[in-house]
Amino acid sequence: MKTNYDVVIVGGGMVGACLACALAQTDLQVAVLEFSEPQLSWPEDSVDLRVSAISVASQRIFKAVDAWQYMLDGRVSPYRDMKVWDSTGNGRIHFDSADVGMAEMGHIIENRVIRAALLKRIEEHDNIHFICPTSLASWYNDDDALYLTLADGSKIKTALLVGADGSRSQVREQAGISYYGWPYDQSGVVAVVETELPHQETAWQRFLTTGPLAFLPLADGRSSIVWSTTPDAAENLVAMNDEQFCIALGEALEGRLGAIMTTTQRAAFPLKLQHAEQYVQERIALVGDAAHMIHPLAGQGANLGFLDAASLVDVISDAAQQGRNIGSLKVLRRYERWRKGGNVSMMYAMDGFKRLFSNDITVVKYLRNTGLTLADKCAPIKHRLMRQAMGEEGDLPRLAR
Repeated sequence: MKTNYDVVIVGGGMVGACLACALAQTDLQVAVLEFSEPQLSWPEDSVDLRVSAISVASQRIFKAVDAWQYMLDGRVSPYRDMKVWDSTGNGRIHFDSADVGMAEMGHIIENRVIRAALLKRIEEHDNIHFICPTSLASWYNDDDALYLTLADGSKIKTALLVGADGSRSQVREQAGISYYGWPYDQSGVVAVVETELPHQETAWQRFLTTGPLAFLPLADGRSSIVWSTTPDAAENLVAMNDEQFCIALGEALEGRLGAIMTTTQRAAFPLKLQHAEQYVQERIALVGDAAHMIHPLAGQGANLGFLDAASLVDVISDAAQQGRNIGSLKVLRRYERWRKGGNVSMMYAMDGFKRLFSNDITVVKYLRNTGLTLADKCAPIKHRLMRQAMGEEGDLPRLAR
C-alpha cells in the first residue's frame, strides 16, 4: 500500500466518492478510507429505501466526472413537476420545469446507485486508491504533513485530510471541531410503494401538521416515500402490517395517486439539524454531513454535500497549480467562506419551513396557505424558488456550471 498521498478522504459514501472522482481529474494522489465493504450489486427487482433528489447542478457534477452514464445504466427517474399543498387549507403551489425552460427539475436516484457509479469511476483512475475495509485510528500534525495511523497499524502521510464520514464524523471529533444543532421531534419513515395511478414523473408533497409527506417518482413506476412525523407515529407506521400502512398512506396523500397497492418494508430514522462550527483547520476539511445536516423536506442535503466536494476541488486544484500548500489554513479558508454561508442559509430556511408548516395556530395556518397561493400565482417568485432548488443560483463551482 502507498504511504504518501496528497489528499486522504475518510468516508467512501456518496459525497466522499464524488470528491475522489473530482480529484481524479488533477495530478494529485488520493486515498479513500472506507470502514465497510460497499454494496455494488443487488436483485433487479429490489429498490433502495434511501433515495436522493438530485439537482441539475449535482447532475452536472456527475457528468463532469463521467459517472452519470453509469447512473443511467442503473436506475434514474426524472421529475418534471412538483406539487405541494397544505393539509390545513387550500394553499398549494405547482412547479413545472417547462416554465423555466428546463426538461426536468431533477432526478430521483437510489443512493446505492449513485455510490456504485462513483466507485466504479474510482476504480478506473490510477491516482485514486480505495482502501477498504479500514478506519482511521489517530493522527498527528507535523510541520510538513499529517501523519495518519490506520486501525491495522499502517501509516500514511498526507497534505490534507478530508472528513466525509457523516454526521458522527470521526475526523470532526478527533480534530476537536465542535458543532451545534438540535433534534426535531420527528422521524422520517421511508418505504417504496406501488400506486393505483401513475406518478406522472411528479414529486408530490403534502404538509401535514405532524410533518411533510413526500412521494418521489421512481424509474419502475413505483414511488419512494418519505413521511416525516412524530417519533411515536413513525414507530406505529413501521409496526403496521402492509395493508394497514397502505390505507394510512393513501389517506395521508388524500388519494392523489389512487389506492396504495403494495409497499416494501419500512424503516425510520430520527431527524435533526446539525452544523459544524468550523469547516476547516490546518490540513483538515469537512464536507457533506460531517459539516452540516438539514431537514429533508426539500431534499437538498445530498446536493449541498456534492457542491461542498466540487467547491473544495476548485480550491485545492487552484492552490496546487499555484504551487501553494493545499493543506494550509489560508487556502482552506477560501472553501469555508465559499460554502458556509450558503449552507447555513439553506439550513435555517428548511428549519423555518419545518416550524412554519408544523404550526397549528390559526393565524399561522392562514398566512402559510395564503403565502403558498400567492407564490403560485407570482411567476418571478416561483421561478426563483425553482432555480434555487435546481442548483442554478449562487456562486457555483466549475464542475456544477
